[in-house]
Amino acid sequence: MVLVTGNGASILFTMYKIIGADGKEYGPITANQLRQWVTQGRTNALTQVRPEAESEWRPLGTLSEFTDALAQPPSFPNLPPPAPVPARTSGLAIASLILGPCGILSCGISSLVGIILGIVSLTQISKSQGRLKGQGLAIAGIIVSAFFILMMPAMMIPAFAKARAKAQSITCMNNAKQLAVAVVIHAQANTNSCPPAATWCDAIQPEISMTSVFQCPAGDKTHQSHYAYNAKLSGLNLDDVKNPAQTVLFFETDGGWNLSGGSELLPRKMRHNHGVVVGFVDGHVEVVPESRLSQLQWEP
Repeated sequence: MVLVTGNGASILFTMYKIIGADGKEYGPITANQLRQWVTQGRTNALTQVRPEAESEWRPLGTLSEFTDALAQPPSFPNLPPPAPVPARTSGLAIASLILGPCGILSCGISSLVGIILGIVSLTQISKSQGRLKGQGLAIAGIIVSAFFILMMPAMMIPAFAKARAKAQSITCMNNAKQLAVAVVIHAQANTNSCPPAATWCDAIQPEISMTSVFQCPAGDKTHQSHYAYNAKLSGLNLDDVKNPAQTVLFFETDGGWNLSGGSELLPRKMRHNHGVVVGFVDGHVEVVPESRLSQLQWEP
């Protein structure tokens, strides 16, 4: 209690103590100050309070003298609005743009993923209410990814064609190698003599495992054989060949069974990258470029 005397009048004030949110005791304070704290939101109906003259703590809401203050919503100082959160760039949009060009290394698989991620990112951006950005990146990713998918066949066809031509060249060289081995086997069984030019295919056919060995995979399939025999070797003893590493044994031709002769039978159109597969008497095989065909040795 506080007694205030002024102009001969006495006014009695009740002082209060409270327990703050931190558990500490505060006061004594006047009823007006306590009402102000209620208005400021520093205290509420659950705040423990007691008149200074009493020993019992009670919730502030049980004291009738503060009912009017508690009925009013607390007022807070005017605070500036929170700063807007800057929109972040969609990671899926970035990934879409990166994966698009990678399709050239993954046969288009990553480009397909890039299109999917681009579409998903556009959906997320439109639903983010401004929290996500990167719509342009997503659209660019979709376009770039689609471009590489559409371009993939144009880029892959030449590669496949090159690989196919390489495989055909290797098969043709293996065929010529097997034909050369067959000639050696035939010669060993015939006093070391080469097969006759007129029937060389028939003569060595028993030594060939498959008839497809006589055919170049790039040749005209209507012909039974795509190789010709150097007629100069007909019936010749292999030991009499002076330079077997340079002397022609077999060579590609346009097609025909038991064909034999010389350079006049070389194919009109080169089947293996502007070159002709040639097997030599010593057993080795080469793809001889067109520029060197005139240098081939036919005379044993």
